[in-house]
Amino acid sequence: MKKIIIINGPNINNIGKREPKLYGKININKYFYKIKKKYLNKNIKIKIYYYNSEGKIINKLHKIELNKEKILGIIINAGAYSHTSLALSDTIKYINSYIIEVHISNIFNREKIRHKSLISPFCNGIIIGLGLKVYEIGIISLILNN
Repeated sequence: MKKIIIINGPNINNIGKREPKLYGKININKYFYKIKKKYLNKNIKIKIYYYNSEGKIINKLHKIELNKEKILGIIINAGAYSHTSLALSDTIKYINSYIIEVHISNIFNREKIRHKSLISPFCNGIIIGLGLKVYEIGIISLILNN
């Protein structure tokens, strides 16, 4: 069975109740339940992690790299850390897995600080602004690139 890892940063666990005009009203856990079920039928296991701590995201990436897990790749929504964390950027730079950066909202329609992502230069692709569909598009991209 092939495996995809999704890592979510701060406040992503509250999608569905947090700023519904910006992120939508769909509960992210319900969304991921349907996605996991859909792709499990296609022999792909999706592991999803939520971390509100920068250090925990970095530790998870180190663990993936250290264990050399057999994965199709990583989808990361680092939330605000995408725009502020040099430590996360430095970590992603040295991960040898295919990494897709996603953002539910269009970061270019938001505050100027969000227009630049420090992790983008080290990811293989970026998907933004399409709501929760960014995750499934990322999954499809990882499948097609392996």
